[in-house]
Amino acid sequence: MAVGQTKDVGWNIGVSKTLDHPLDRVWEFVVGPGLPLWLGEGVAFGPDAAPGDPYETADGTVGELRGFRPADRIRLTHLVRGADHETTVQVAMRAPAPGRTMLRFHEERMLDAAEREAQRVHWQAAMERVAAALDGHPS
Repeated sequence: MAVGQTKDVGWNIGVSKTLDHPLDRVWEFVVGPGLPLWLGEGVAFGPDAAPGDPYETADGTVGELRGFRPADRIRLTHLVRGADHETTVQVAMRAPAPGRTMLRFHEERMLDAAEREAQRVHWQAAMERVAAALDGHPS
């Protein structure tokens, strides 16, 4: 199999970065004001978010929340408007050291290497938007 291809979930991509912000700050930002920076405008996950909750972005991407563990991870299905298949996106975080958080975007169930590469660029840009926004707002 090629790099990024798995037997069970097709093609996948992961982008991670360690941020100089505490885990609780990163979590609150990613599920709050930073949500449009990685998922899209028009979505809000409230404090009672739970698996099975649907979402739709302003640009027509739809999906369902599959997992929501505060200060740990979000897992959701992801169907971009006009696409013929959905993928699964996971946002995970952990604190490798006090005051630092490793943030990771992971997407799986892509169809081929071209889609994987396009999503690599997408998630790298999303990570940079999130990191820049966090850096612009003091903890």
